[in-house]
Amino acid sequence: MDTQLKGQRVLITGGSKGIGYQIALTFAQEGAQPILVSRTQASLDAAAQAIEQATGIRPEVQAADVSQPGVPEALLQQVGEVDVLVNNAGAIPGGDIAQVDDATWRRAWDLKVFGFIHMTRVFLPGMERRGRGVILNIIGQAGAAPRADYICGSTGNAALMAFTCAMGGASVQHGVRIFGINPAPTRSDRMEGLMRFQAQQRLGDPERWFELTKNLAFGRLIEPDEIAKLAVLCASPLCGYLSGTVINVDGGMPYATPRY
Repeated sequence: MDTQLKGQRVLITGGSKGIGYQIALTFAQEGAQPILVSRTQASLDAAAQAIEQATGIRPEVQAADVSQPGVPEALLQQVGEVDVLVNNAGAIPGGDIAQVDDATWRRAWDLKVFGFIHMTRVFLPGMERRGRGVILNIIGQAGAAPRADYICGSTGNAALMAFTCAMGGASVQHGVRIFGINPAPTRSDRMEGLMRFQAQQRLGDPERWFELTKNLAFGRLIEPDEIAKLAVLCASPLCGYLSGTVINVDGGMPYATPRY
């Protein structure tokens, strides 16, 4: 299947690891030119090398913290306009309202919630001027299924869902599509950390985190490439009517028969 992405410039925040890396790799496999953004130069270089070895395409890399004021504007100056923006950076810690203090809450939202918003504000005008472009927000299932023990992430993700739907309903007037994907728990170092925290809270032992995956759909975590393939297909011209919505990749968990 020709996804019509050859030569497209795709900027991915949080692009050196996990879902972001897999999205970058999958875009490169389709002939697109990834631009990886992450805070750590070493991880960016390693990711770029791996993608080049796998696809023959060398991603551009930019070491930057998109939670900091002025950074999205600087990125636009450095990399120029892009065809696709994938907002993916952000790791919101677990915990209930008593466990997540104000400083942690604000720091987490500066990167994920306000990072997504600021990157969109900076890169959207160029897309609108050209009359084409795609913005994809990788959000998280907790926004659609909020939990008290992940209160900071649930609230932030719900805000980003509303942001995505509202923006994507208006951007089509200028030829730009904005949509989101809510992955349920996906295999990554970050997810293991969250599940270790939950295992400590629920089971009294963080080393028992893998037991928490047994009640997930299919009895396992999602693989990053499963999210990446969906992301790349939906960002391609093949899905040209997709905007103003958030896709829940949850394996049918809200409707599943309980496991006992």
